[in-house]
Amino acid sequence: MKHLFTIFVMFLSINSFAQKKDFIYLWPGKVPGETKEKQEPPVDTTRKDDVLRFAEVTNPAIEVFLPDQAVKNGSAVIICPGGGYRILAYDLEGTEIAAWLNKLGFTAFVLQYRIPDKKEGALQDVQRAMRVVRNDAKKWNVKPEKIGVMGFSAGASLSARASTLFNKKTYSPVDKADSLSCRPSFTMLIYPAYLDQGPNFTLTPELQLSKEVPPMYIFQTADDVYGNSSLVMAGALRNAKLSVELHFLPDGGHGYGLRRGIASKTWPALAEKWLERILQ
Repeated sequence: MKHLFTIFVMFLSINSFAQKKDFIYLWPGKVPGETKEKQEPPVDTTRKDDVLRFAEVTNPAIEVFLPDQAVKNGSAVIICPGGGYRILAYDLEGTEIAAWLNKLGFTAFVLQYRIPDKKEGALQDVQRAMRVVRNDAKKWNVKPEKIGVMGFSAGASLSARASTLFNKKTYSPVDKADSLSCRPSFTMLIYPAYLDQGPNFTLTPELQLSKEVPPMYIFQTADDVYGNSSLVMAGALRNAKLSVELHFLPDGGHGYGLRRGIASKTWPALAEKWLERILQ
């Protein structure tokens, strides 16, 4: 019965996903560096739980979630779900986060970046997504200078890369949107992974810090196997005299999103206050 319920939930989630009107494919022509044909992302059914996971993305896209006009604040966030660069935990760390941001007044864009094991393609996708959203800011009633990025686990790694490698040209321009900056205005890293892959668990060499790196909010717990990532990233930002706010709880594990434990209730409340401060 539990197995049937899980399939039913996935069916509903997929149907909802397929019927979304505000859905933007990022690459109108060939996806740079992609060898497979464009297709809808297949669902990963290897784990029988209540998380909707995509097993592969060959046609990167953003799904748009709009807040009520009564609370709309003119800011936007591109959300990068996690999954070890192998899958995307699409509802747990994507659509559910978009709903939370909508309640705060943010326009939210959930990014389907390329997987599995396509880190360079994923960076191209998040850079392109930032430019597409910025180019269409007027359409979404969003201020171009108030578009941030946030991610979870590997999605937080991707968000950190987007926030430090915005001057890196990763693909040839496709259209006028690519003349715009892909620098996020602000960044939120929730239980990030892979940021401490330098010598002796120091900052991952790819993450080159400059004075243009946007303000960052970082949240993690001490019992998270990837917990050192937050400490290393926050320390590097501090040493570079860049804006960072770090919260490090004693326990909570990894991969909780908004669903379970004290950590899942703590990070959103603190993030909301941080957002209010930096966007005022």
